[in-house]
Amino acid sequence: MTITKNKAALEFVERCAALALPDSIVWIDGSAAQIEQLKAQAVQSGELIALKNDCYLHRSNPNDVARVEDRTFICTRKREDAGPTNYWLAPDKAYRIAGEIARGAMKGRTMYVIPYSMGVVGSSFAKIGIEVTDSVYVVLNMCIMTRVGKRCLDALGNGDFIKGFHATCEVDAEKRYVMHFPEDNTIISLNSAYGGNVLLGKKCFALRIASFLGKNEGWLAEHMLILGVTFPDGAKKYVAAAFPSACGKTNLAMLIPPKHYLEKGYKIECVGDDIAWIRVGDDGRLWAVNPENGFFGVAPGTNERSNYNALQSTLHGTIFTNVALNPDDMTVWWEGLTKQPPARLIDWTGKPWDGKGCAAHPNSRFTAPAENCPCISPEFNSVTGVPLSAIIFGGRRASTTPLVYQSRDWDHGVFVGSAMSSETTAAAAGATGVLRHDPMAMKPFAGYHIGDYFAHWIDMGKKVANPPAIFNVNWFRQAKDGSFLWPGFGDNMRVLEWILRRCDGSVGAVETAIGYVPRPEDIDTEGITVDLDGLLAVDKQSWLDEANEIERYYNEIGPRIPDELWQCLKTLKKNCK
Repeated sequence: MTITKNKAALEFVERCAALALPDSIVWIDGSAAQIEQLKAQAVQSGELIALKNDCYLHRSNPNDVARVEDRTFICTRKREDAGPTNYWLAPDKAYRIAGEIARGAMKGRTMYVIPYSMGVVGSSFAKIGIEVTDSVYVVLNMCIMTRVGKRCLDALGNGDFIKGFHATCEVDAEKRYVMHFPEDNTIISLNSAYGGNVLLGKKCFALRIASFLGKNEGWLAEHMLILGVTFPDGAKKYVAAAFPSACGKTNLAMLIPPKHYLEKGYKIECVGDDIAWIRVGDDGRLWAVNPENGFFGVAPGTNERSNYNALQSTLHGTIFTNVALNPDDMTVWWEGLTKQPPARLIDWTGKPWDGKGCAAHPNSRFTAPAENCPCISPEFNSVTGVPLSAIIFGGRRASTTPLVYQSRDWDHGVFVGSAMSSETTAAAAGATGVLRHDPMAMKPFAGYHIGDYFAHWIDMGKKVANPPAIFNVNWFRQAKDGSFLWPGFGDNMRVLEWILRRCDGSVGAVETAIGYVPRPEDIDTEGITVDLDGLLAVDKQSWLDEANEIERYYNEIGPRIPDELWQCLKTLKKNCK
């Protein structure tokens, strides 16, 4: 059965079938009946374990538990167009490798055809993809993370789409490939069954391919949360923010303000926790949408205190990957969920847990419908998106970077984003405190040369009459004894308030060598005791050292760094001497 007359789509599916040789082909129509049938099928086969409240547990192969950056390739015709931050394969070689691995890979299996939309179906923001896969797990996750089914094909008509081919094969780590062909609108994933490598609508399409599309079409695809802040007078403003891993991105997206803010009438709503597509609106502002339909979150550490709203999102209709199972009540558990684990647990590998090692894999995940989130924004399904008042960049820095500062203008804001970096923690392999550059939190996700990506940001500033103000935050500044100077979590609302009041001009700032820093009296400290002088201090020598490191990093990227960023670097050095 086919559910489209799109000739290119039909030919794509035929080519995939001729290569992989599945026993049968099933088109995903998006109906509740079909989804329920697939759930039952996956439980029967052992691919999923049924839990309470229409939730399910999946266990992946122990060699297949995370995104594989060193097996993830950008396949541009010219090597230099992939840039220094991406792994590159020549397209002809990549297609040849893929063909050899995928030939006959679906014998004895069913090939599922998933038509899906990134963004609200039929909206001007939306882009259609078609992913073929031999995994029911992939199908069911895509049904949560994206909008799927016949309605996507109806919206597509005879138009073009992003082609995605996934085959589980033998889950052979040595033959694992995640290939992106931005010039061909094509993604190929082989020998993996883990979410980030096989849910091709997520990082593969929504960031790597979409960033390339955005460059060519004049918009941005960014690794950013989107949240809305309602003020006591009813005014609502929206913010997009980019953070590297372990920097509090999801917590900020679903922030619960301190009690006295709630009593005054402040409210936070989540539009998206991970990805933003940003376009220039007719009013000269930047407008953003979340192209996803669900959350693919890290489970360990998520609890009622750290992120109540994220936890609530997982209570029904959720697929868990590589968490621990409580067999006594068929619920799941992970480190940090509760202080004490249940009396009996089956660990993420399917063995009884002896209390040693991790019960849940450190990168265990939940795939949860966004509609479950208690603070989901009423604009979540908006076809126009939301207007951005501010863009925020942030990283984990023990010193140097103040709690918050504002860029002087758009080009300076792009410079701030390009210079984003975080220090490694004890949770990561290797030495702690090592600086790791991650410009705009896009180092693993920009689908083309990072220097051209910076230039595209500069160009976007020329297209928008009323650009959002750009800020940098650092929740992780430390005292000499190693303790954090800022409480973080819900108290980050205090910084958000200052940011948005700066956007409307209702609060002042102090000009420093790096940009505009709050006056201590303008940060709400009701109910907390903090060293604002320490949090907001800007040390010129430290920043001169920072400038020298940025220069080294720019030289590593090469000659495609825009002149505007070199000028910002020159200004920073001058200001610090």
